[in-house]
Amino acid sequence: MDREPSSEDLMARIAKGDGDAFEILVDRHQASVLNLIYRFIGDRTQAKDLAQEVFFRVWQSAKSYEPKAKFTTWLYRITANLCFNELKSSRRKKWLQFLRSDGDREVQTEEDFPNGSPSPEDLLLAKERSRQVADALQSLPENQRMALVLKRYDDLSYEEIAQIIGCSVSAVESLLARAKRTLQEKLKNYEK
Repeated sequence: MDREPSSEDLMARIAKGDGDAFEILVDRHQASVLNLIYRFIGDRTQAKDLAQEVFFRVWQSAKSYEPKAKFTTWLYRITANLCFNELKSSRRKKWLQFLRSDGDREVQTEEDFPNGSPSPEDLLLAKERSRQVADALQSLPENQRMALVLKRYDDLSYEEIAQIIGCSVSAVESLLARAKRTLQEKLKNYEK
């Protein structure tokens, strides 16, 4: 029975120039990297470009890679740094699309519309709610936003988030608490 190689094993093979191992690694982690970037930056084209840059850096770093933490923590650290750099260099900021699961349709779940299919009024209210939440999320400072994305969408532990964004666990707790307070304040006038 064949066992799939770990990401750390793949990195060792990549360090020796194994293109097949790199392809496996990219296939394994590409969706999560793309999602993280997209949720942080809010632009699909930019997210694809930055994801390519992430994996280019993975390839370049393969020879010096040492598995001191989980591979995904190391990978997300590269991703987070690229996201922060992109925002610093970009003069324009775009709305984040946190509440869109596939980018083309508004999130609509049974919890959103408990009585079955939504009415036109329900759809309009859901769209307005998505816009208000996206605006509120966009207004968060970068570290708070990244911590929130990593916790909410990737369900990472506080320890992993701390390693990725380069701070202490207590700082992550504080970032998430401030983000929650800020979002609650900005959204308090919105009725469900």
